[in-house]
Amino acid sequence: MKTVVMTGGTAGFGAVAAKRIFNTPNTKLILAARDTKNSSMDTMPLDLARLSNVRSFVQSLMKKLNGTKIDILVMNAGAQFGNTRQRTHDGFESTFAINHLSHYLLLRLLSPALAKNATIVITTSDVHDPEVVPFGPKELDSEALAHPQHKSTGFMPGLKAYASSKLCNLLTARAFGASIDSQINGMRVIAYNPGLTGGTSLFRAWPWWARLMMATASRLRHVNTIEQVGNAIADLGLGTIVSPAGRFYASLVGGKLTWPEPSELGRKDDVMMSLWRDSERMVGLSNGH
Repeated sequence: MKTVVMTGGTAGFGAVAAKRIFNTPNTKLILAARDTKNSSMDTMPLDLARLSNVRSFVQSLMKKLNGTKIDILVMNAGAQFGNTRQRTHDGFESTFAINHLSHYLLLRLLSPALAKNATIVITTSDVHDPEVVPFGPKELDSEALAHPQHKSTGFMPGLKAYASSKLCNLLTARAFGASIDSQINGMRVIAYNPGLTGGTSLFRAWPWWARLMMATASRLRHVNTIEQVGNAIADLGLGTIVSPAGRFYASLVGGKLTWPEPSELGRKDDVMMSLWRDSERMVGLSNGH
């Protein structure tokens, strides 16, 4: 029996992945979600906008598991806002906190409960790469992302914050995959880019004209369907698709999964370690606990 823990499995392509995993024989799925009312699956409450709630979720999950190890951890939840004025309960900019900091803390706290040869899938995006989109990050300043000082106007600051948070997801996956714990225990860590996908709830914060553009773009051949994206997450988590040697970044474009190099910034060790240390301090793990 494989035990799977997943965030972002109640809507969009995450729901497709969750259903596929749920229906896989000898697999037990536990969903972590803000809304637990409408799910027929085993769902536990988790509010990624509160670091204290991440901690209490982990405590409840550990009791529920009762010593059972987690074979597959899928961190797929995400949020996008039209600006950078939103703040979480902890005072961090919401995109950075929800997409990165809370998942970073979740990964760190659940590390002792991961099984040998466990698989970790973290959803990122190709918008982390400025060669793919013009608003992709060309530098990474954790403090500026956590506490933006400028008064953002227009829609672009929100897009840039989202792109930077996806770079953080990718760097977290790369750092954890390179960690001693991961290496010793034979874990597989995958950063997954679902590509441009129509019909997801991520775009609800966009202005009407941007949503209209997205609806039009969804008719193009290079755009993925929700089913393609969700099934790819399930395949990666369940091990139906295995990463080639030396590759950790899985990218789905036009329904085809490839394993390209991430952005130049995503390949820099100093940027990766700086983000890891900054995130450790921000979530209160500066002593390694």
